[in-house]
Amino acid sequence: MQENTLPPPGAPDIDIARAAHMAPILPLAQETLGIAPEHLVPYGHHKAKLSLDLVKAVKDRPRGKLILVTAITPTPAGEGKTTTSVGLTDGLNRIGMRTIVCLREPSLGPCFGMKGGAAGGGRAQVIPMEDINLHFNGDFHAITSAHSLLAAILDNHLQWGNELNIDPRRVVWRRVVDMNDRALRNINVGMGGVTHGVPRETGFDITVASEIMAILCLATDLKDLQRRLGDIIVARTYAKTPVTARDLKADGAMAVLLRDALQPNLVQTIEHNPAFIHGGPFANIAHGCNSVMATQTALCLADAVVTEAGFGADLGAEKFLDIKCRQSGLRPDAVVLVATVRALKMQGGVAKDDLGTPDVAALERGAVNLERHIQNLQKFGLTPVVAINHFVKDTQEELDALKAVCARYGARVALAKHWAEGGAGAEELAREVKAQLEAGSAEVKLLYPDDMPLAQKIETVAKEIYRADGIILSGSSASNLKDYEKLGYGHLPVCIAKTQYSFSTDPTKGGAATGHTVEVREVRLSAGAGFIVAVCGDIMTMPGLPRRPASETITLDDDGNIVGLA
Repeated sequence: MQENTLPPPGAPDIDIARAAHMAPILPLAQETLGIAPEHLVPYGHHKAKLSLDLVKAVKDRPRGKLILVTAITPTPAGEGKTTTSVGLTDGLNRIGMRTIVCLREPSLGPCFGMKGGAAGGGRAQVIPMEDINLHFNGDFHAITSAHSLLAAILDNHLQWGNELNIDPRRVVWRRVVDMNDRALRNINVGMGGVTHGVPRETGFDITVASEIMAILCLATDLKDLQRRLGDIIVARTYAKTPVTARDLKADGAMAVLLRDALQPNLVQTIEHNPAFIHGGPFANIAHGCNSVMATQTALCLADAVVTEAGFGADLGAEKFLDIKCRQSGLRPDAVVLVATVRALKMQGGVAKDDLGTPDVAALERGAVNLERHIQNLQKFGLTPVVAINHFVKDTQEELDALKAVCARYGARVALAKHWAEGGAGAEELAREVKAQLEAGSAEVKLLYPDDMPLAQKIETVAKEIYRADGIILSGSSASNLKDYEKLGYGHLPVCIAKTQYSFSTDPTKGGAATGHTVEVREVRLSAGAGFIVAVCGDIMTMPGLPRRPASETITLDDDGNIVGLA
């Protein structure tokens, strides 16, 4: 394949991605994974979907090793979890392990808002970067359309006689759009007279918070997809009986809209290694992992699969294990915990503008955050390999102090320079991960059993992972949890929706917060996805744009090229 001639490290990510030579996707798939062209659905020259026939054909093959990438608590300093996932994939391929990276698809909301895109960075990116960040193969549009179809069918049922006796005050199915739009959080519909529908209150969430997104990412095939869609509870009757999408006869049409979206997407890293990017559930309100189908298929095609979970290990890894692994039977063979000197100094109280100044004492104060995440992962039977995502201003003294923290917990540690050097800069990390794999897989333990009461499951996560003193359930939350158990949903896992910036529900409490209480203001039953959502603190399911959104700097140049996309 043609060698890359890339701009120097520090150039904008989009410039590096655009300078990279992209291999045609059909020959790349055949050369690296043995996938014949007839098993791919090309979307242009550099993107494709895997056919569902291929997914079915390979499912009984021996499986490779699964590597989960997670991170310390997010800070504005950046941790680089996706960048590390891509760099590690390139590094493992360089040392002879055929490896695929499995990632989530980016949402347009964060892309045009504050966070930016999610295709990695520097010389550890997946490409074509612009396509992946914008409208990628239409999956999110299909999810938005299926969600909107169910909302329209529900309101149409109310309009035409309400045969199911739905109580409009107990409709729980909101609408979605893949954009941060706070003005749509709460709205009234059906206004304008009898021909315009039944008036009621509702609102919008962001598409990645849709239960349909979670369903797509947990479904194992088309039949399972339609079953889960049918199980979605959209409302209650006047007698408080649940009403499902199946009751509204909407599940079949929704499955039709999602048929192509269910096929995993194939692209490549800058170093021409295969990448499956599929699905993107909101890591706050849902489980925050790429699709089960993509992960399982990749395991049947490679020696190793690198995947990531959203935000820090307290939200991301916990949900990956207690929700995705519980439902799918997947188990990670190794875990990588990404940390940076900069982020730990910020956890230790250093302002963002001062992070370039060496400060070992601040790093050691902030290292309690790293220690907490290591301890939490060990509760699942997993001791992570700590990846120190290197920044050019890191000092040797700071790096040594960080390595000493890891040594106290028996964690392997590696300095990773993939952002600046690509796969070559991740070879040290790749060797440590390979050594962890060769040492034997740990016996992964889930945090709670299926038969534990729902309130106790929430409390277990709060106490064991967040180190809270306990939980406070609102009156409606306590009542609804008991109702869910009576309806037969008590066996489901819980999905905690809270701020990603702290172990507590207060985003300003950094480090490793203790002595706090987790207040559960609302619980939601995601019967199709198969979990109970506990909404805690001030978390929003429809984010807003910041004062200066990233969209202000995104435009086209005179040649029609996208500029400003980060």
